[in-house]
Amino acid sequence: MNVHARLGSVLTTLDAARGLPNEHYVDPGIFAEEKWSVLFANWSGIGFGKDVPAAGDAKPVDFLGMPLLIVRDRDGSIRVFQNTCRHRGMTLVPEPTRVRGVIRCPYHSWCYGLNGELRTTPNVGGPGQNTHPDLNTADLGLIQIRSHVWRDVIFVNIDGHAPPFEEVHADLIKRWSEFDQELHHGGAASSLQLDVRANWKLAVENYCESYHLPLVHPGLNSYSRLEDHYNIDRYGHCSGQGTRVYRQLTDENGTAMPDFAGLSDSWDEGGEYIAVYPNVLFGVQRDHAFAIVLDPVDCERTIEQVELYYAVESAKTPELDHLRRRNAELWKTVFEEDIFVVEGMQKGRHGEFFDGGCFSPAMDGPTYNFHRWVALQVEKGRTP
Repeated sequence: MNVHARLGSVLTTLDAARGLPNEHYVDPGIFAEEKWSVLFANWSGIGFGKDVPAAGDAKPVDFLGMPLLIVRDRDGSIRVFQNTCRHRGMTLVPEPTRVRGVIRCPYHSWCYGLNGELRTTPNVGGPGQNTHPDLNTADLGLIQIRSHVWRDVIFVNIDGHAPPFEEVHADLIKRWSEFDQELHHGGAASSLQLDVRANWKLAVENYCESYHLPLVHPGLNSYSRLEDHYNIDRYGHCSGQGTRVYRQLTDENGTAMPDFAGLSDSWDEGGEYIAVYPNVLFGVQRDHAFAIVLDPVDCERTIEQVELYYAVESAKTPELDHLRRRNAELWKTVFEEDIFVVEGMQKGRHGEFFDGGCFSPAMDGPTYNFHRWVALQVEKGRTP
């Protein structure tokens, strides 16, 4: 049975559905197809605003083999360009830098503004001649990639055809409207990176459900039990889970991190953890939040970049650094506990007779929702 025909078994009801076929986790050809139909056709995360904090900051990113450049413009806005000179295709910025004047190509010195405009073309008309009548510089600015920043994550829509980000994720933006306030990154100790030998989709599937908590996260489950969680699994562009018993971290003196301002009582002991399709994982609690961008290196390897944020600036509250460090260590433990599960599922996808598995109607709604969404994107991409 070919892969195309097997997607129909994903798109049925939750109680009868099978998961995505093995090929969607182990086949480089399917990985290349999903690159366009799932990741390039939707709003995918590629980085964080905190990595380009000042005007002129530029950071190159390789996203599924495509060279991109994140730039903070003079007006404070973030732009994303293809990191390729329009002249002979040279990579413009090889490593993170502060652009003092213009973005200068290291090959023939063509120069671009932070807004992508082509500014100068030295000797293009011959020695000492910086213009040529047949060269229309207005048409040769950098290729700008459609981008949007939400909760400090930089999202891009590579193919340019997705609806606006605010439209796609309107329900989640409304759901978390109380957290629509300034985020402050926790500093170097609040950045974590995990190298996982598994397909990126398995990281999403594992993150958005709580079914695995008792066995995989015994420490977390000791106070946030399975029965304290609920599913967030309405059909759409995201899914996940929530807890009703979030326990705020305190030190031996009872000191805690300050809460985000103006939260309703429901967040006193509540927390939510939602996968925003295709590749960004978010968490919110009363006193901190986090975001994880999944970088699909290839069909069997994923880099997870984790960043933690707070309601107050670390530079202005050094007396709270110990709490930030402890919080990062706790989350690192939780995220590392998931690695053996995700990598184990990846190995299992090499089982020739695995049929995609089934879903618990009570527990696997968030995971099924993601499978269904991916299948729909793939089928859409295959439609002439």
